[in-house]
Amino acid sequence: MKSVVLLIALMETILIWPNRLPAQKGIPFYTAPLGVESYTFRKSFPLDVAKTLDTIQQMGFTEIEGSSNGVPPAEFRKLCDQRGISIPSIGASYEQITGATDSVIQAARVLGATYVMCAWIPHSGGALSFENASRAVRDFNRVGKIMREYGITFCYHPHGYEFQPYQQGTLLDYLIENTQPEYVSFEMDIMWIHFGGGDPVALLQQYGSRWKLMHLKDLRKGAPKNLTGLTGPENDVPLGQGELDIPAILKQAARTGIRHYFLEDESNQVNRQVPQSILYLKSLLQ
Repeated sequence: MKSVVLLIALMETILIWPNRLPAQKGIPFYTAPLGVESYTFRKSFPLDVAKTLDTIQQMGFTEIEGSSNGVPPAEFRKLCDQRGISIPSIGASYEQITGATDSVIQAARVLGATYVMCAWIPHSGGALSFENASRAVRDFNRVGKIMREYGITFCYHPHGYEFQPYQQGTLLDYLIENTQPEYVSFEMDIMWIHFGGGDPVALLQQYGSRWKLMHLKDLRKGAPKNLTGLTGPENDVPLGQGELDIPAILKQAARTGIRHYFLEDESNQVNRQVPQSILYLKSLLQ
């Protein structure tokens, strides 16, 4: 049944998009492995991990980022291996990386991940403070150094609320400039960067190799923006249908050296939107 839904979604995508696709001919623009953030399938993983991975495989994904989704890491690794899906990166909460560092490292090693990503700095009142950010800098440097000893690169994933003004820049500038490059890297979620008022292309140019990973997603045109790092699922649209200049971002990301891209869809229409995003990526030609 799920395969039928995917086929219908793909057919609808082809019918909807013919006038939106680039007209030029050439070689494929996007050539990196096709990856997905497991949060995309947050509703189906709890129901059946194996069947969800079947769906991910059928969509053409060969990389996944996330946790072991409720099953032991060794079992999840086996299920992924059976489907030709690798796990370059896993996610962990701030509390996990700071309070259970050894467990996070062990899970990463079992899953075969070489990156550990944290996507939220605890803060209250809807606004990240300098105190929150300075504590994160200390924790990230400490945790990143430990992970480095095991061949794991720690990455922080900004969520948009880091664009609170600070001195001549923002708290995101403070986080990047005060963490040690040998221990702390970053994952750019292009939608959340844009949502917070940042320019993904300019930040890729400014901080270069500090960016190691990327989440691909798009924001509905005209969606209201703020510094909370939170927005409704209705504002997550297929790649190429929103406000972001995906080709320009991908071009600069390639120049920067990004090797792992994870498509993430936070909408409530994953089975419809994800195939559209994949088709859009494959439609881009140089």
